[in-house]
Amino acid sequence: MGEEGTGGTVHLLCLAASSGVPLFCRSSRGGASARQQLPFSVIGSLNGVHMFGQNLEVQLSSARTENTTVVLLVGLEELTNIRNVERLKKDLRASYCLIDSFLGDSELIGDLTQCVDCVIPPEGSLLQEALSGFAEATGTAFVSLVVSGRVVAATEGWWRLGTPEAVLLPWLVGSLPPQTARDYPVYLPHGSPTVPHRLLTLTLLPSLELCLLCGPSPPLSQLYPQLLERCWQPLLDPLRACLPLGPRALPSGFPLHTDILGLLLLHLELKRCLFTVEPLGDKEPSPEQRRRLLRNFYTLVTSTHFPPEPGPPEKTEDEVYQAQLPRACYLVLGTEEPGKGVRLVALQLGVRRLLLLLSPQSPSHGLRSLATHTLHALTPLL
Repeated sequence: MGEEGTGGTVHLLCLAASSGVPLFCRSSRGGASARQQLPFSVIGSLNGVHMFGQNLEVQLSSARTENTTVVLLVGLEELTNIRNVERLKKDLRASYCLIDSFLGDSELIGDLTQCVDCVIPPEGSLLQEALSGFAEATGTAFVSLVVSGRVVAATEGWWRLGTPEAVLLPWLVGSLPPQTARDYPVYLPHGSPTVPHRLLTLTLLPSLELCLLCGPSPPLSQLYPQLLERCWQPLLDPLRACLPLGPRALPSGFPLHTDILGLLLLHLELKRCLFTVEPLGDKEPSPEQRRRLLRNFYTLVTSTHFPPEPGPPEKTEDEVYQAQLPRACYLVLGTEEPGKGVRLVALQLGVRRLLLLLSPQSPSHGLRSLATHTLHALTPLL
């Protein structure tokens, strides 16, 4: 799905593949969730075009007007043997918060990078030790601490979850309305697509939640409030220090160049990332514009400049020259004159890739040096 301009509307339409019955339609306008729904006549027309194309072995995936995009999702054949459409539509309502967060202007980027959005707490080792102790006390290996949909700390078991699960679970928690505690059934796309697990969440502080992925036990009553207070009450100050990390991702006082308006750091092997467009306070452009610029730049460099790394060359008697892949690129929007436009630079070293959005004051000839220095400073964190 492409980025829409200001005021553009995106409709996500899910149809049953065999019957064309609309299962749900969610809409966003200008990056925010909207109540506007597609008229039934439009849905019927789109389904008619879809069915006509299907007979010709052509799949309709989206339809566009000047300021509107409609995205059609057609389920896999094995998922469309629907016995009761109304029951399915009711069950799908539990996913609306998550779906709306994907359509809106999210502060996260894991949907694009397929890496887990993370933050770096000031006292990470202390929180990690407490998390491991809590996991042992509850008898589950899958525990994480999440602030505003970003992982603060997690057990080894949690990090071993597959890519879709590891990205979607904290995103789901961040998309749900605030609650003191939850016992939420979830299906894991790779780990358990047919049998639901329990996602237990316990709110430690506003927007800071403890998450457990488990089976029938432990009961929620066993965790809240006695065990929760015993394990986490002594760590109230380190937990409070996590709250500002939602939008900033990095600890307060971390040294960053004043020209940096936003950054995205990816660890390609661990499938984790740090993403912020608010590193040093308020400047132009707006946070929404910065996120859009970095997302578009990530798409550009990933598809064009930084293809997947080639495997090790086979050992042969004749050495074959291996083409060098680019390690850095930059983009100037506006003009290269100092003080005008914005600068974007990407740098890849080993398993890490860094993207920076820089102010117009940053000279083009110094972009790679600034990116290299920043990457070296961030490397111990991720």
